[in-house]
Amino acid sequence: MTTQETVHIPTRSKRVFIGEEFDLKKWEDLEPFFENLKNRDINSAEDLKQWFSDRSEIESYLSENFAWRYIRQTCDTANQSLISALQFFITEIQPKLAEYGNALDKKVVDSPYLDQLTAPGFAITLRGMKKAIEIFRDENIPLITEMQTEERHYGAIAGAMTVTLDGEEMTLQKAADRLQSTDRAIREEAWRAISGRRYEDHGKLDELLNKLVGLRNQVGKNAGFDNYRDYMFAAMGRFDYTPEDCFNFHGSVKKAVVPLLNDMASGRKDALKVEQLRPWDTKVDPKGLPPLKPFSTGEELLDKTIRCFSRLDPFLGDCLRIMKTMKHLDLESRKGKAPGGYNYPLDEIGVPFIFMNATSNLRDMVTLLHEGGHAVHSLVTRDLALNAFKHTPSEVAELASMSMELITMDFWDEFFEDENDLKRAKIQHLESIIETLPWVATVDKFQHWMYENPQHTPEQRTEAWVRIYEEFTDTIMDWSGIENFKKYLWQRQLHIYEVPFYYIEYGIAQLGAIGVWKNYREDSAKGLKGYLDALKLGYTATIGEIYQAANIPFDFSEQHISDLMQFVRNELEELKK
Repeated sequence: MTTQETVHIPTRSKRVFIGEEFDLKKWEDLEPFFENLKNRDINSAEDLKQWFSDRSEIESYLSENFAWRYIRQTCDTANQSLISALQFFITEIQPKLAEYGNALDKKVVDSPYLDQLTAPGFAITLRGMKKAIEIFRDENIPLITEMQTEERHYGAIAGAMTVTLDGEEMTLQKAADRLQSTDRAIREEAWRAISGRRYEDHGKLDELLNKLVGLRNQVGKNAGFDNYRDYMFAAMGRFDYTPEDCFNFHGSVKKAVVPLLNDMASGRKDALKVEQLRPWDTKVDPKGLPPLKPFSTGEELLDKTIRCFSRLDPFLGDCLRIMKTMKHLDLESRKGKAPGGYNYPLDEIGVPFIFMNATSNLRDMVTLLHEGGHAVHSLVTRDLALNAFKHTPSEVAELASMSMELITMDFWDEFFEDENDLKRAKIQHLESIIETLPWVATVDKFQHWMYENPQHTPEQRTEAWVRIYEEFTDTIMDWSGIENFKKYLWQRQLHIYEVPFYYIEYGIAQLGAIGVWKNYREDSAKGLKGYLDALKLGYTATIGEIYQAANIPFDFSEQHISDLMQFVRNELEELKK
């Protein structure tokens, strides 16, 4: 890659197994290739390597084919043809892929030539295959298809939510910008409008989750597990930690981080000079300064981020330049887009797609830095030998993204020319990290409770949420008169609906990211090298080994978390001088 504005655009590898012109129209187009893999004789280690290569090729094609269907549908949630295209893959292709996937895994795990596959990564891949075989059940295929169909409903419900403020209809994301207004009445109006609109659909979203919990619990039971949580630990390949480790994380965060929330909330209340701190007071600048506006348009956001990345390392800027040239970004918020943001790997071309809902605030800026970290991860692993080697567990994927938020901070002057605004941005972001860890613990503990108690009623779920939420939040906030909104805060978290149990990873990776940043602050060249060395491994090593490559511990202990929080507090104190 070059450091010029013009960059070399990668091309995908040639399709040797399925052919250059292959185009998926129906399952029958794919079946001969899967039959070939299923029935092919493997008489040597070379045959086995070729078999893995051919399987990787077709899996890369299918992964990217599905990715584009998902991307296009989330960019335009009301488009029926895009919904149908995605649904076709979910209902007609994925169930058959699951059947063949199990058969193909079984074919190779017993191969006498396995011990001759000594290249890094095969041991990790085979470990995952064996676990997949262990938990596979034919009767779960239609249930998983039904689950995936139901999960899509969350985005449709949330994507249709708008509010009208001052005569203008707007997305909830855009309305949320008003929560930074220095006029408390404007903040309250926006908060009540957003919360009220979400509350309108709380019944629908409760009903949807009831259905999902039932389906998921049955999947876990069918696979021989006591509950869906235990099934998901196996299905997600969590070989490196257990539910008990998650409980330790919850406890450590409660002791080491939650007290900081009280300090921050108390300080905010005093600074704002309000009798009671209310939920609409959490985003405004405590000194009454206007909201930070790091950019005005999606294009400006992207260009500034490219410059920021380039100053950290020219290669990193080129990663985003390639995506810009290829139009692999959809950044601005608009009606009809699904909520949230993501970096979606595209396994054939190896250049991912970033989707988000930017308006003009600091959170949006950080979101692109975050997704840009994921994008770099995709690009530095694109040449690994097998598709399986490129797909890291989330604890590693989120390390890539969350670290990027922090190690770019020295170059945030690209977004803020004013020194005071720059300091404010850094302070706000570091305080948001302190807030993130308890929220992660809350969402994770809530999900453990839900699936340990799958027969719960919506009322019991609400009670459990409030109890758990109050364990991990400050005691300063006044919710009087708006308690109903607090009861359903969890419904804004799409992970609970779409990717269950994918959340603790953010907490684990946040700890790792602070460690990466600490290393970078101590020695920028060594810290950046460790970060990139870890990313380049893809999933050819264990999580612990990948963290070790970045020179950070994989540790949830109270002492370790306390040490990291002290480092963050020291940085905050320096910024506040």
